[in-house]
Amino acid sequence: MAQHDADRVADWNDQSGERWAAHQARLDAMLAVFGQAAIEAAAPATGERVLDIGCGAGASSLDLAARVGAEGHVLGVDISEPLIGRARALAPQDTPVLFQVADASSAELPEGAFDILFSRFGVMFFDDPTGAFAHMRRALRPGGRVVFVCWRGMAENDWVRLPMGAIKGIVPPLAPPDPEAPGPFSFGDRERVARILTLAGFTDIAITPFDASVPFGKGATRDAAIDDAVETTLEVGPLSRVLADQPDDIRARASAAVRAAFAGRPGERLVMIDGATWIVMARNPAS
Repeated sequence: MAQHDADRVADWNDQSGERWAAHQARLDAMLAVFGQAAIEAAAPATGERVLDIGCGAGASSLDLAARVGAEGHVLGVDISEPLIGRARALAPQDTPVLFQVADASSAELPEGAFDILFSRFGVMFFDDPTGAFAHMRRALRPGGRVVFVCWRGMAENDWVRLPMGAIKGIVPPLAPPDPEAPGPFSFGDRERVARILTLAGFTDIAITPFDASVPFGKGATRDAAIDDAVETTLEVGPLSRVLADQPDDIRARASAAVRAAFAGRPGERLVMIDGATWIVMARNPAS
């Protein structure tokens, strides 16, 4: 296992996984519109078998299971034991879904067993994305389809753009990340995504932009909603890592600046932010 993958697994079984599990309801509310758009694109039919890659706390897996019905089956896999535990706790009995702690990029998967490979923001973190997709494609039946939603650029997504922009001049600037390094925005380049899927053996590749305004903070009042947005960004995401080792006065100044940034967004009992994604579709050749 590459070092980055090993570190990623360790993190998602420690602080990151526990934080996401703790904030599961609000994060799923933010991501729901993007997951639904991807599911509509996948158009799962009754009786189909779906592999949900990086399923997190299982929201997309449960939505897919409702589409395929009792005659179908959904396998949700994720590297995070805390999130898989949360998914199992949330799944109603008799739902045609199974959750498994596994890395879809390397796990043993039954050959040709699935009609659909699906993911809601779970495929941008592989050290070797081409190898990962080639591996996962072997689990897809001939003629089957892969459909996923991934983030576009950092500058187009308020959940990072707003807080990271707000702390400029307060916290020393970070070195710009390699745009192709594993991370939430590593699939922002449409041509790179197409190249990865082509090299992995997929055909009929379609990459479509999908944008939406989504809730990032919620409260009984406007101030409470803004406070909730600030709390979320301090607990989950890149800002939490940037501020982890900063002294209290810097953290306080940064929090105030982030609060002012979210206060500029619309909403009364919600703080609405803009999100920008790709909906990606491709097929496994029929022969």
